[in-house]
Amino acid sequence: MSQQGYAIELYFDPALENQVLKAWNVLARRQISTQLIEIESRPHITLFYSPLIDPMKLETVLKSFAAKQEALPLTLSAIGSLPSDNNVLFLTPTPTVALLQFQSQLCDAMKKEGVEVGEDYRADSWVPYCSVAQDVAKTRMAEAFCVLRDLKLPVNGYGMDIGLVEYSPVRELCSFALGNAMDA
Repeated sequence: MSQQGYAIELYFDPALENQVLKAWNVLARRQISTQLIEIESRPHITLFYSPLIDPMKLETVLKSFAAKQEALPLTLSAIGSLPSDNNVLFLTPTPTVALLQFQSQLCDAMKKEGVEVGEDYRADSWVPYCSVAQDVAKTRMAEAFCVLRDLKLPVNGYGMDIGLVEYSPVRELCSFALGNAMDA
């Protein structure tokens, strides 16, 4: 069953994105998980998700928010999994004050526009992560963890853009470079 809704995603610089794609490709070659490649996702950290929202309102908030931000230093430093039925494996960024404030300020900007922020994305409960596999068979989870442990973590880079994405299927509606008002 596919998820419907809209997400705001933080995209990486090309070098960091390639490190995540390397993980996707290794897991795909081992036939552990190909879903993220198949749905044409892009490596990211989800900053916000809502099943029902006016995308035009979010686009305006995002454009204004992105212009006031700088590229965000990130370090993907650990491997994890959420206790859910869809067996997601992820790389998690070191939860720096800068990253947590970035996400919190985005949510504050949306609240000012009357956008409700769900429990999972509130400042005291948000778990930042970058998915590397979805729907991994329980019998292959240990193998998938071993494959991911072979990555040379930590990997450093930057969050460079924020995008608004519609699910499902994955379709980027808009994206904005952080701090780069002249691209707007």
